[in-house]
Formats: sequence, structure tokens, C-alpha cells
Amino acid sequence: MSSYLDLGGCRKRRRGGEKVFKFKTFGENGCPVEFDGSFRDNVKALVEYGQLEVNLCGNGVFSWSFQLEVHRHPPLHVVLFIVEEQIQASSSSSINLHCKRCQYVGWGHHMMCNKKYHFLLPSKDTVADCFNCDETSFDDPNPEKGKFNLVELKGHIMHGVFHSNGFGHLLYVNGMEMGSDQLAGYQIMEFWDRLCTGLQARKVSLNDSSKKRGMELRLLYGVAYGHPWFGRWGYKFGRGCYGINQPIYQKAIEAIQGIPLCLLNHHLSISNNDISVIFSRYQALSDHSMVTLGDLFHFMLELRSRLPKENSIDSCNPATVETNCRWSPKRVEAATRVIVEALKNAEFRWVSRQEVRDAARAYIGDTGLLDFVLKSLGNHIVGNYLVRRCLNPVTKVLEYCLEDISTVFPNSEALIINNSKAKPRCKITKVQLMKDIAYLYKHILKDQKPTLSTGVFSAIPMATRIILDTKFLVKEYTEELSMKGNSNCSNGKTFKLLCTVISRSDEIDEGLKKPLPPYECVCLKENATFDELKQEVEKNFREVYWRLRSFVVETIVNLSVKGLDLVMGSVEMGQKLVFIGSNEDQIGMDDGGGSGIVDCLCGAKEDDGERLISCDICEVWQHTRCVRIPNNEEIPHVFLCKQCEEKIVFLSSLP
Repeated sequence: MSSYLDLGGCRKRRRGGEKVFKFKTFGENGCPVEFDGSFRDNVKALVEYGQLEVNLCGNGVFSWSFQLEVHRHPPLHVVLFIVEEQIQASSSSSINLHCKRCQYVGWGHHMMCNKKYHFLLPSKDTVADCFNCDETSFDDPNPEKGKFNLVELKGHIMHGVFHSNGFGHLLYVNGMEMGSDQLAGYQIMEFWDRLCTGLQARKVSLNDSSKKRGMELRLLYGVAYGHPWFGRWGYKFGRGCYGINQPIYQKAIEAIQGIPLCLLNHHLSISNNDISVIFSRYQALSDHSMVTLGDLFHFMLELRSRLPKENSIDSCNPATVETNCRWSPKRVEAATRVIVEALKNAEFRWVSRQEVRDAARAYIGDTGLLDFVLKSLGNHIVGNYLVRRCLNPVTKVLEYCLEDISTVFPNSEALIINNSKAKPRCKITKVQLMKDIAYLYKHILKDQKPTLSTGVFSAIPMATRIILDTKFLVKEYTEELSMKGNSNCSNGKTFKLLCTVISRSDEIDEGLKKPLPPYECVCLKENATFDELKQEVEKNFREVYWRLRSFVVETIVNLSVKGLDLVMGSVEMGQKLVFIGSNEDQIGMDDGGGSGIVDCLCGAKEDDGERLISCDICEVWQHTRCVRIPNNEEIPHVFLCKQCEEKIVFLSSLP
């Protein structure tokens, strides 16, 4: 899908004088605005530089567009749309207004915000559908109502949404391979990350469902790098499904990364020689020993990033044994061949270094020469064989093994070890590399054979499922606004406090029973009084939260002051304050929106976005997967949980 938006083709859109910004710098401080306020202030400052669009997302919804130049030669532009969605315009039902994405990631206690801000990079086709250039003008005061809504259309290159409290969600990233008129995934993510940083977002979540050629990237990159693909931009474990927590997730990553290649190769080569061939192919390319499964996938993905798209690189560039030593090349070559013969006599099994050395001493009396060659020979190619060297993970003893690579590189010629001018003999293309990655992914990580269900390999299917069940990632940008310098303040206000509120109805003698809203940075003048502070707090929280439109501050927790007392001197700069107040609407500060009590066998206590089923007696929700209802089956009309079923059986047995 192309991201090139040729909006010049829309006759009625041509308004002239529309500024074009650089895509690669948009969102940085000063481009197009100095981001020196709170999140809401920064958004307001940004949209002043955009082109106001009329009726783009329905009547009464404000939206702005920004023309962004990706590169000039060849010309490539995208358009960023910012859509301000008012809660009143969304729905009249408070249940519908509750953000499910916040609930899934653990922010369900947050109150509903007054506004959402959608940031969209539409595709060319999406823009064409929405604008209908031949019939509808942006500036037409009477367009056909309800025909299109940019926010609701699918197929965007990027779609992110923020609540007015600075918490947001990245909904879509549809990147493409680099081309003449396309944006790659990493370009979109860098753009999004600049926006979040510049706007001073607090936290941003995403549901990682990214795939490439059928491979789940959170699993592939988890094995290779210890973090998902989005981890390159600081996104980390947010919340796992099915009761998975961060320590469990981390142990799963470590377990699957640490699977020894030597044991895996020995185990799989019995039934699948192709995997052994692939292992040998990339061990021959690597200039260091690859010991674990994580090492192998890390090397292959790093190689992919360095490999030209259409070309290939040498994949069989055997490093030579050093010849700048006290032994002649002829003696080094002779010792090498003796060691290879000793390994051949071992019938391709792993043998200790001492065993190889003892066998070679029958022909080579110089132990110094043998030690030198054994040290230099690990993971080198000799003729049609790859000499592998690995530390046994159990005995901690250095071991050697010989692998026949004639099937990997069938057209290769014998290699003279002491010839420093030996030429590379084979090439690996990017296409072949991706095929090999997909093959290993399928046969080791995804579709495990029964041979991988015992012993140390039983960790693979379990760890794989844990990693795949960890979908919600979070990046923390500015959880609490900085107290340094004069950022986030304006109009001469330099004294900053972190403030939050609690409803009088939610206060109890023992403390505060409900989670507090996120702290807001309130800026004051140095001579401000506590009455002015209370007014500023009311203004901020009324502006942010739907439930606090009529909130009135009454007192401050653990602080006894008078209204005309000066704030400075009574509290320290950056101090956290909790304000108690009341709502005229008598509406509690908990928005609800949940689906009832969740108490699943896996340990989950909250809705995590996976399919749930409710017991018809106790009305407790559980995952369908945990009660063994396959996802491809419909939910039964009548369902009893295990506890209720046991109670019924017990009662029926009574006389």
C-alpha cells in the first residue's frame, strides 16, 4: 500500500500557501513549535500550524492536516491528520465511553477524559475514499453527512490516539519494505516516537500483533534480542494475558534463548537433516562460536540488516589458521589434517578437546603445535567439513565435532588452510536467509515435534506460548513532569507542584481506597495563594476529565493552611499534593466499564482482551481457553464453572 498522497489531484483541495514540513524532523522541539508546555498545551500549540479541515470526520469534530515531505527526489509526501474527538460527540453511554485499551493494559482505574486526539497517516486509498475528490470539497459547508469518517476507516499507515491526560495507544503501524513510494515500519515508528516525545506524552501502549511472512515478531525478536521489535523504541512488557507477569515473561525469554545448539542439533538431526544443514551454513559464516538458539537467531537477523536487498554476500568465507607463528605453513596444514582425521574417526560425535589431542599425538609429537591448531581451528572449514567447537553446558568441557557441509555447499572445492588468499566459495542471498529464518521458526519455535517435548526441550513450547501471550507493551515517556527548569510553565509561572484529586465520597478514615488519577503539573506564580492554587487545580482537572466537570476543591490532604497563605514557603517545589473535593453531579470517580468479576484458573483477575465466558450460576468470568473451549468453537449457551459444577454434583448426592 502506497503512502504517497497526491492531494494535488483534488481540484477543490487546492488552497495555496499550505506549509510543507520535513517528515524526518517533524515533532522535534522547534519543528514546527517549541514544545514547552503540558501535553494538552503542546497539542493546542501544534494544531495552530495545521490546516483546519471542515467536516472531515463528521459535523462538529475538529481536524487539522499537515503536509510532510519524506524526500524530494523522487517526490514523496504523506499527510498527518490530527482529529480532536469530544466525548460528548462520541456517545451518550458512559459504558461505551470507557476505554477498553486502557483496561487491558492496566489503566482501567483512570477516569474518562473529555477529549481524545487521533494522529493518523492515511494511505493513498484511504484518503481517496474519505475525500471523494471529484464530488466533495473540504470547504463545502454542506457535504453529504455521514458518508465517510477518517477515524473509522481502515487501512491507515499509522493510527495513534491520546487521551487528554497524556496516556495514549498506538493502534496501527502498517509499514512496507522500502520502495520508491512507501514508508518502512521503522520510519513510521521513529516518526511516532518523535511525536510522543515532543508532545510530552506520559505513557503509550500497543497491542503487538506484528508479523512478517507469517512469523510473530514478538517471538522472533524475543528469541534473538530478548525484547520485541518495538523494544527498539523503548516499549517493554506492559501486561500479559492469561495471568502472565513480567518475571514469568523474562524467564521464558531466557529459557528459550539459552537452548544449547549442540544438543538441539543432535536431537533434531535424527529426523530433520535440513535443520542441521542450516546450522552449519550460518556457523560457517560466523566469525565466532554460536552456542545457543538465541545466538543463532541474533546472528541471522543482524546479517539480514546488513545484507543488500537484491544482492548477496559471501556466506562461506572460511577464516584461515594464523600462519604468522613459529611453525611453517606446511606443518600447520599437516597438524590440521591429522586433527580432522581424528574427528572423522569419532564418527561425527562431540568429543572433548583432550580426546582429540591424544588421538592426534600419535602422529604429531609437537604438543605446542597441536594446541595452537586446536585453538585456531574452532568453527573453521577444512575441505568439505566444518570443525565446530563448543563448551559443553553440562560438563563445562571444551568439545569438538566435525560436520559434513558438502550438502550445504556442494560446489565447493577443497580448502587449503594455510593459503591466506583462499577465495569465498558460496553466496547467501537475502531471499535464502529469510527462507532459513522462516524454516527454523516453523520447525523449532512454532510447530514443535514430539522430540521437543521432553527434557530440556520441553521449555520451548511453554516459553513460546508465554511470549506469544505477552501482547501489551508500554513505553513510559514522562510519567511525572520534570520539575527542573521552566518547562511546562508559561506567563511567568515558575513554581510547579504535582497535584491530583479525590472525591469526598471516595474518602475513608483509613485512607484512600481507590487509585488516584495521574498527577498533573500545576504552575503558579511565586506569590500565588492557596485559593489560587485550588482554582488552578479545579481548572486543570475539569479540563481533562469528563467526570470532574463540576469538581470543586475543598481541602488538601495532610495540609492545614488558609486560603490567603502563600504557597511558596508552605510547600516545596515539586511536592505532591492530594486535593479532596466534591461533584455537584454526585457522580463517582470510578467509571466502571468492566465486564464483571474475572477470576480465571490462570490467575487473571481483570479483563485482558482475550475471549471470556461467564458461569451461569456464579457469573464469574474465565478465559475460554482456560476452560478448554477452543477459539474456533462457539461459546456454549449454558456454561458452569468447575466449582459450581462440583457443588451441584455434591448436592445431588445428598439424601
